[in-house]
Amino acid sequence: MKNISELLGVKYPVIQGGMANIATAELASAVSNAGGLGLIGSGGNDVNWVREEIRKCKKLTDKPFGVNIMLMSPHAKDIAAMVIEEKVKVVTTGAGNPGPYIKDWKDAGIIVIPVIPAARLAQRMEKAGADAVVAEGMEAGGHIGKLTTMAMIPQVVDAVNIPVIAAGGIADKRGVLAAFALGAKGVQIGTVLLATKECPVHDNFKKMVIDATDTSTVITGSDKAPVRVIKNKMAVDYIALAKTDVSLEELEKMTLGSLRKAVFDGNVEEGSFMAGQISGLVKEEKTVKEVLEDLFDGVNEYKESLEVLWKEQYFL
Repeated sequence: MKNISELLGVKYPVIQGGMANIATAELASAVSNAGGLGLIGSGGNDVNWVREEIRKCKKLTDKPFGVNIMLMSPHAKDIAAMVIEEKVKVVTTGAGNPGPYIKDWKDAGIIVIPVIPAARLAQRMEKAGADAVVAEGMEAGGHIGKLTTMAMIPQVVDAVNIPVIAAGGIADKRGVLAAFALGAKGVQIGTVLLATKECPVHDNFKKMVIDATDTSTVITGSDKAPVRVIKNKMAVDYIALAKTDVSLEELEKMTLGSLRKAVFDGNVEEGSFMAGQISGLVKEEKTVKEVLEDLFDGVNEYKESLEVLWKEQYFL
């Protein structure tokens, strides 16, 4: 089994999350240039927008990068075909079944890595031909599943024979080592990149992440589509309204355009500030390069210190 760095042709075994309206060519190229795999997040954008971002990214980096396709988007089919035309190296997927597209992607030499929330779905993706899977725990920001990273990763690792990339709750070398201890071959990060200098979100968004604590996030959305966000007026009002007899349509109206209000406008009251529980570890704005170095450089020394501690505590 190849390790993630070899599979993707990158320095560090890390993928940037495909965050809608955030994962642009600017952020993706910064991650790739720093030694990870940057991703352009298609979100709900149309094929022309995604194509333009891909072409921008090619001008900003000569390193590998990929595209995340949100399969519930009405533009997903067109984007799935376009990434072949543009010779994208890696495709990650979410919010849907990539099965109908995998053969064409593989025939075009694209590395396919679906994001999954459970072991059963990882097995389905392996059978469909996926090269690896991202197993994302509910600690993550944005759309989440119902299993925690700690519980899910070893079960997914045991269920498949392809590499597993851990996501959700990873923001420093301790999280990286924990992921590898659970059997993952790489990690995906998102929240820790929100406060980077290259991240194209409003300064208010960065400040909310930096000011967050371990209990600053809440879950909004229906049982079928839970979303983790930083607690603000919109989130509190949504949760209160959801406890009444209001319809799902009325709830959806409340969040309409809320992500854009957070990302572009920095509207601290009405925006949907999608971020993970690990926000409390993000204490300052850094460059993407500094974040990746913090995650991986010196990790062996940290591992050795843990081994010393283990021997001291366990073999008394």
